[in-house]
Amino acid sequence: MIKEFPLPDLGEGLTESEIVAWRVQVGDHVELNQIIADVETAKAVVELPSPYAGVITALHAAEGETVNVGEPLFSCDTGEGAEGAAADAAGSTTTARASAGAPVAPATAAASEAAAPAVPAAPEVAAAAAHAAPEADAAPGPNLVGYGARDEGRPKRRARRAALAADLVPPVPGNGAPADLDAPPAGPAAATTPSPVLSTGAPERPRSTPPVRKLARDLGLDLTTVTGTGERGLITRADVEAAASGASAPAAAAAAPADAEAGPATAGTAPASGAGRPAETRIPIKGVRKHTAAAMVQSAFTAPHVTEFLTVDVTATMELLRGIRDDRAFAGHKVTPLTVVAKAVCIAAGRTPEVNSRWDEADQEIVQYGGVNLGIAAATGRGLVVPNVKGAERMTLIELADAISALAETARAGRTPPADLAGGTISITNIGVFGIDAGTPILNPGEAAILAMGAVRRQPWEHRGEIALREVMTLSLSFDHRLVDGEQGSRFLADVGAILREPGLALTMA
Repeated sequence: MIKEFPLPDLGEGLTESEIVAWRVQVGDHVELNQIIADVETAKAVVELPSPYAGVITALHAAEGETVNVGEPLFSCDTGEGAEGAAADAAGSTTTARASAGAPVAPATAAASEAAAPAVPAAPEVAAAAAHAAPEADAAPGPNLVGYGARDEGRPKRRARRAALAADLVPPVPGNGAPADLDAPPAGPAAATTPSPVLSTGAPERPRSTPPVRKLARDLGLDLTTVTGTGERGLITRADVEAAASGASAPAAAAAAPADAEAGPATAGTAPASGAGRPAETRIPIKGVRKHTAAAMVQSAFTAPHVTEFLTVDVTATMELLRGIRDDRAFAGHKVTPLTVVAKAVCIAAGRTPEVNSRWDEADQEIVQYGGVNLGIAAATGRGLVVPNVKGAERMTLIELADAISALAETARAGRTPPADLAGGTISITNIGVFGIDAGTPILNPGEAAILAMGAVRRQPWEHRGEIALREVMTLSLSFDHRLVDGEQGSRFLADVGAILREPGLALTMA
């Protein structure tokens, strides 16, 4: 039996995913929960397991394509019966008979719908299909653990086939409806009326998928000039890329004679579009970058940001870290300045709970959190992500170091699960690793504060009434002024600075 697996709801309101890599090919045998693909949501790369055991019969999207939630990813023959083989055979017979002009028997018409994408039919046929659809769609597909509840309101496969057919089949001039070239005549009138599609001579719209058409638009390529190599002449991504690479040089050569014939430009006339510009590289906005951009715009234009700075002598903290590194009892634990700052933020947030809160616009309430889910900004090859340590306020310094190290390693590998990216309450960004002293970080949406820690620099500093070389760091705190007043933000920043200046003070503040 052939079963289709739609892209599941991966949670957190995500509506689409990009296929990063397929782990299987058509014809491969897969086991239940075997990883079949890596998909990138707007937040992270997720490994997708198979809900079926069987043989892969089709992959419905290529690597690099974006698939909406509910659209099919792959088909699998689960071997639960001969219905799939019978449907394929019946579909082949129906297609052949329709091409020859023979009428299609009712028994085979339903099977052909399973064998190939359906083309919209007459209203009477659509109504009959609507009555039959609940029987086919009544049994819900598997609900994989961690994918969230199944949305029964989402369009089923039958609706998507109709939409796809409407997109691929050219409209009939005069009535606005797509023509069903394979359908038998509906009645005597149809038998005596010549087909409008065949009589107009209008060119057929190139067959392709939405991602391929978008790629063609980005490359400035006319799809009517591209020959499709896919099934039934479908234009693929490879066809567009090949045509673009081969057409760019002739297009440039053809532009030169045209410009020469036009003569010199009139004074004051703007140069042609792109004239004198260097070569461009266009990068699609998607995945983590798309999500980050939307989140930063939302935050910057929703929350009134205030940033305060504090430069601190952290020599005592650095000496503590050197002592921990030299102690064999702490071998295997990566305790860094970020770890101490994280611990200080947890302690200071307990003393100033306003920085560990969020603004609920819908209910007109300020929500203060009872614990700290500490976000740690991480730069990855796919963009900025901010996974968070759950319950950070309950952890010891060593536990916090291990948790941060695990988050960073997973983020760099692009394997951060959506759960680790959700639920943050306050964040830290370590710009010091890039040699930067200070900045004005933008809040994560739904959080009241974010602390940027700068580079640790050895420089002259007043110490006990004298000038000495000390290790110094600058802290930058951005906060939402709707939630945090200047006094509260300053007190929080001063507490963090005091702990870094003298780590022993943490024993009196926790």
